Parts: sequence; C-alpha cells; structure tokens
Amino acid sequence: MRKSKKARILKSFSISCECGGIAPTPTPAGDTYKGWVFKWTNYIKGYQRRWFVLSNGLLSYYRTQAEMGHTCRGTINLATANITVDDACNFMISNGGAQTYHLKASCEVERQKWITALELAKAKAARMQAESGAGSQNAEFQSAMRMLGSKVEDLSTCNDLISKHGSALQRSLSELDNLTLTGEAGEKIRQVTERATLFRITSNAMINACRDFLSMAQTHSKRWQKALQAEREQRVRLEETLEQLAKQHNHLERAFRGAAQANASADSKSISGPGKGEVSDDDDNEFFDAMEEAPEFITVPADPQFHKRSSSNVSSFNSEICQDDQSELVPLKKRRTRIPDKPNYSLNLWSIMKNCIGKELSKIPMPVNFNEPISMLQRLSEDLEYHELLDKAAKSHNSLEQMCYVAAFCVSAYSTTVYRTGKPFNPLLGETYELDRQRESGYRSLCEQVSHHPPAAAHHAISDRGWTLRQEITVASKFRGKYLSIMPLGTIHAIFEKSNNHYTWKKVTTTVHNIIVGKLWIDQSGEIDVVNHTTGDRCHLKFAPYSYFSRDVARKVTGVVMDKTGKAHYVLSGTWDEKMEFSRVMQSSRGGENGTEGRQKTVYQTLKAKELWRRNPLPDGAETMYYFTALALTLNEPEEGVAPTDSRLRPDQRLMEDGRWDEANAEKQRLEEKQRTARREREREALNQRSSSVPHENYKARWFEHTEDKITGEAVHVYKGGYWEAKDQGKWEDCPDIF
Repeated sequence: MRKSKKARILKSFSISCECGGIAPTPTPAGDTYKGWVFKWTNYIKGYQRRWFVLSNGLLSYYRTQAEMGHTCRGTINLATANITVDDACNFMISNGGAQTYHLKASCEVERQKWITALELAKAKAARMQAESGAGSQNAEFQSAMRMLGSKVEDLSTCNDLISKHGSALQRSLSELDNLTLTGEAGEKIRQVTERATLFRITSNAMINACRDFLSMAQTHSKRWQKALQAEREQRVRLEETLEQLAKQHNHLERAFRGAAQANASADSKSISGPGKGEVSDDDDNEFFDAMEEAPEFITVPADPQFHKRSSSNVSSFNSEICQDDQSELVPLKKRRTRIPDKPNYSLNLWSIMKNCIGKELSKIPMPVNFNEPISMLQRLSEDLEYHELLDKAAKSHNSLEQMCYVAAFCVSAYSTTVYRTGKPFNPLLGETYELDRQRESGYRSLCEQVSHHPPAAAHHAISDRGWTLRQEITVASKFRGKYLSIMPLGTIHAIFEKSNNHYTWKKVTTTVHNIIVGKLWIDQSGEIDVVNHTTGDRCHLKFAPYSYFSRDVARKVTGVVMDKTGKAHYVLSGTWDEKMEFSRVMQSSRGGENGTEGRQKTVYQTLKAKELWRRNPLPDGAETMYYFTALALTLNEPEEGVAPTDSRLRPDQRLMEDGRWDEANAEKQRLEEKQRTARREREREALNQRSSSVPHENYKARWFEHTEDKITGEAVHVYKGGYWEAKDQGKWEDCPDIF
C-alpha cells in the first residue's frame, strides 16, 4: 500500500514536470494563501499552470504573478462553494454551476495543503457572512420587536386604566341599579350597565389579540431570518454570475481581436499548429466541457504556378458566376411592396407552451399571435427566392460547375429564415398555393397539402430555362422547453433538361432558441449531401451550429465538391444568411492539425475565392412586416384566377394579415373544426366501403399522385399535371370546399 501511494506521488510529480515545471509550494501570508496550481482549460490545451490567490474567502487566479496588479481571470466566493476531491492530486471547486474550476496539484501533499486552506477559508467566510447577515438582520428584528413590545405595553396600561375606571363605573351603575327606580329611568340604567360590560369584554379581547400577535412574531422570527439569509445569498450569487459574464465578454473580445489578427496574416503563411512559444487566447477558456468544433478541412492559397496554368480552364466558369444573367425579363405586373404592420399584441407564451413540452408542434392549437401571415405552402415556395442559381446551373456545360450552383441554391433557401421567428399557418388538407412567375422569371410553382397526419406538402416547380424542382416535405417538430427543433423530412429533387443531371438532397434542422425567456433567434445546423445521380458527383455541405465559444463567423457553411472518385474540385465557404463563395482546388494533401479522433485534416490548395451567391437586402421597414423579403411580401397578395383552395383565399390568414387577430383566431377555430368534421366523414365512408373495423382515411390529393420515387425508393407525391390547364379554363369543379 505504501509503495502504491509513493508511485502515485511520483506519477503526479512527473505530470507536473511535463506541463511546465514543478509547482512550488503554496505560501501562506496571514489570511492569504498563494501558489501555482494546474487548471483545466479545454480539450485542446488541457491543464495549464495558473497562479492562485486565496484571500478573504475569495479564490482568484491569474495567468502569471505579474497579472495580480491588473488582470484577474476569475474569482469564486468560497462561502457558497463546494470543494470536491477527485483523486490523489485532482480537486474541484464549484459555486453551483456558474463557475467550476478543475484543478491539479503537483503532488498529493500540495493538494492536501490547498484543500486544508480552502476548507478553513470557506468555514471562516461562511461564518463571517452568516454573522454579518444575521447581525444586521437580528438588530433590525430586535428593534422591531422592541417597538411592538412597547406598543403592547402601552395597550396594557390603557387596558389597566380602562379596567380600573370601568370597575368604578360598574360600581356606580350597580349603586344606581340598587335604587328603587321604575319606568323609563330603570330601563336606561340597565342598558348603560350592559354596554359598559360589553365594552370591558371587547377591550380585554383586543389586548389579548395584541399579545398573541407579539408571541407569534417572536415564534416565527427564525423562519424570517432564514428567508432573508437565502435572499441575500441569492443576490450574492447573481452578482458573482454577472461579474463572471463580464469577464467572459472581455475574454471573447480579446479572442475576436486575436482571430482578426491571425486571419490578416493567414494569406502569407502556411497553416500549421501553434509553436511552443506562442500564446493562445483560448487556453484560458474556463468552459472546459465545451469546445469549438474543428473544421473538417483546411484551405491554403495555391502556388502561383497554378494560377497561370489554370486560368484558361476556369475562365468560362468564373465569368459566368461574376456576371448577372442578362436574359431576365422585365416584370409585367407591379407587385406590392408593403403589407400592414404587425400589431403590437402581447401574449404570455409560457402559459400556452408549458403543457406542450415534448409534443408534436403541429398538434398544438396555437393562436395566430405567434404566426406570420403566410402558410407553410407559401413558405415552401420561398425556396425559389434565388431561382436564378438554377437558371445558371442549367446553362453550365460541366457537371462539377453545375454542382456549385445547385449547392449554393441549397444554402440560399435558408437565408430568408434568419429573422423569421413567426410560425407559418399549418395548411388545411387539400390547400394549395401557386406561384406563377413565368412571364417575369420563367418558372411556375405549385404546392398542395397532401396529408394532414403527418402533415406533408408536395411541391413542383418547372422553368422554361431548363430545370424542374420537386419535393415532398414532412415537418417534424418538438418543443424542448428552451428551444424548438424543426426537422424537415423528405428529399428535394432538381432535374436539368439539357444535361439530364438529377440532383437530390435533404434539409437540415432548424432550431428556434429562447422560446421562454429572451429574444427569439434562429439557427440552422446539420449536414447536407447533394448527389448527382447521373454522374456520381457529390457535394458535402456542413452547417455549423452556433457556439458561444467559437471564434469563427456565425452561421458558417462549408462544403467540398467531389467527383465520383472522391477527388475534390471546388471548396465552398460562406454563411447561410449572407453569401457563398467557391474556390477551385488545385492540389490536396493530408496534413495540418489533427482532426477528430486523431485523423489528419485534408489541406486544399485553392485559387482565390469568387462570390457564388449573395443575399438580397431586406425591403425598407421589414422589421415591422415580419422581416419578409421582397418576394415574401407578394406571396399573399390577392390574385384572380387561382384555385378556390389557394392559401391567398384562406380567411383566417387574411384577417391576421389585416391585423384583425381576434377575428382571425375565431375563424381559425372554425376552419379547423370543419377540417375535423370532413375527416370523420371520410373515415366513416371508408369504414362502410371496406366493412372493416379499422377506420381508414381514403383521401387522395387533387394535383399530385402517390407513387414510389425511382431514385430514392421513397413513397412520395409527384405532380400529375392538369392544374395550369384547369386555371386557363377556369374549371375548378373537383376542388374540395375547405374554406
């Protein structure tokens, strides 16, 4: 046993030497205790040596002793802290969640010295805090008790006087009563005697009630003191948390400045791991259990020889990307540029959502107060906001170049969501939405709600410029308490007529944060594989989730375009809310820093990045119009000749857009009840037809046919035709009555 203990001490001694030298013994100075201790920073840097100072019940640390005069890296109040011993050299200090220090001493002896000093300091700080709080509270309480006692004594004195004079009055009345008086005088004397007796009883009851109140106040004094002490401790913890947040903010600012300087010099240097002498800002990251997700690959400028040699090979692609498509037609119809401003109605979200945690969002009856005045079908049509990317892709002569445009189109669909925290209207079964922009932009789009449970919408768009887009999206959503996760299920297809290239991809998860407290904000996270099933080309896109600890740009998207052999040809980078760029890969190699699980990242030597797509600016006043884009403002504009099931004709949505929310909520309930009644009728008909004990909803979509997709094997709804012909003829007899 003694040998094992000695081995542990020697092992700890060895570890401390590897981390930067033997930590000297902490030195006490009065009530102050100082010394070097190894502190866990993050998974990249591990334990780093820090100078700790224990003074007046506060444990503070600094990067060096010289920092003590100007920069404290963190402080924990030991009065409310927990001290835990992990093993021979490791120990942990936490104040309940806001701050946690994982520490390692150079050996077991040094750890024990620190533990002893910390426990003594904690006991002293807790005692002083209790005495200070209790002393002031006791003095305050005793003063109040003395005042109450004084008043009760005054009441007692008054009671004695009342009793004394009352007794004298009673004797006088008794003497009068003994006189032989008849008639009215005798009756008056008896009334006065009774009233005097009642007065004496009432005054005694008042005095007794005051004495009971004083007794109860004294009995509950300890409970009051504990409640006051708890409030005081809570205030101290909040102040410490606020101080810590301010320090973290300062650290983040320094990290941001450091990252900006590093990026400025990146063009002239090859990327490599930091040298031993370099100092990194993030090695002081106190959030040891959270780390920035490392990039999957690294890009560096290609050698100058590649620029000259490859200029002729990429000139056509570069010029096509940098120039706008000049074949756009002038709009023939003036579309609206404003909608009524959003009313400023307040509503307690928590009162509605607290009973919905873990449930499917589509099954929760939500008032229109949380909506935006468009349906999910119209929101789905917004994927065509940047249809010109598909126009350019259709004109590409090379499948890898075409893939860049298709990938940019995938990302662009999310740019309209960055400020859109409102919930679209859930479409009614059989509801449709057409977006006819053939004259202006060459395409026509049709959406139909083809299923209600689960909710599913089919979408088909075709363009005169040589492309077809189709998708069937089922939205699964869960409310998690602090955030809402929206998971689109289904595959998107893009088919190009000239090349016969057929692309597929799926959507990433959308997360709405701060559902209960704070300002709502949206994030997109996940990975997308865009696959060309004709050639085997592939583009892997990664949407990085937002991280408080990341020094990288927010909403970042990266991707690599590869041929069927896995060779990289283009690197994509940008953000889903602003722009995407592409870089031609001239050479790739394994190297650089190690990635996840010890794997080396790929280093791509690329040409200078070119802009592939950029988000259009929002219209003036968008913040009062649900942050709609110029296209979104036109989606619910009344239009003649559309099907009677079109979202533009939905009455609750129209009332909501006009700001008549109370009427919209009543209309929404009517439509939902009408939909439930129609569903029960279909189930009843199906039961009668099949003579089955299991109800079955025999619903068939009007414009889409249920079939199996030949590419993915999924059961999907595909446009079967006839809508635009019916519109031209004005024949809508087969459309259901849903509004």
